[in-house]
Amino acid sequence: MQRLDRMFESSARSLAQRTSRRSFIGVLGQILTGSLLIPLLPIDRIHRAEAATEPEGSPGSAHKVPADAQGKSVSKAHTQDEQSCEYWKYCAIDGFMCSCCGGTSHTCPPGTQQSVVSWIGTCHNPGDDRDYIVSYNDCCGKASCGNCDYCYRNERERPLYRLSRNNDVNWCMANTGSDYHCTVSIILGSAGP
Repeated sequence: MQRLDRMFESSARSLAQRTSRRSFIGVLGQILTGSLLIPLLPIDRIHRAEAATEPEGSPGSAHKVPADAQGKSVSKAHTQDEQSCEYWKYCAIDGFMCSCCGGTSHTCPPGTQQSVVSWIGTCHNPGDDRDYIVSYNDCCGKASCGNCDYCYRNERERPLYRLSRNNDVNWCMANTGSDYHCTVSIILGSAGP
């Protein structure tokens, strides 16, 4: 046991002779600064992309839109049912649909106000085979709706450093009432010619 004590004592003394308190504090500061910068690194979302391409019949593929031979969506329910998470306009939605919370797919329910900031997505409408730019606005001022399924679709989502294309942000933070209620999708225009 004395040999172990002597070994630790000699290593502690040699460390004290080679370093100073200032260098220790400097190294500690570098470690703390580096650990604070870790959340700023880009986020790898490959696992989400792999989950979106799961083969038919696998767990998690139950909510996928059926496709024809060219890979285009063919289900009419998915082009017209505003209360389904698979509605074509909800390709980048993250939240409860306002269409089952007292509003519509593009208007907030009474008692809530539309967020002044939003995220955008480009969604393909299988009804007319065109792409549209869609703005997603949270409706704020009331507690979460919860009347229907929580939709979490993030097709073509960008990492968090591109906030305007990311749906993982509390978009009600710019409003006076910052409570999230539901999300609307507003078509801004055609994405193609």
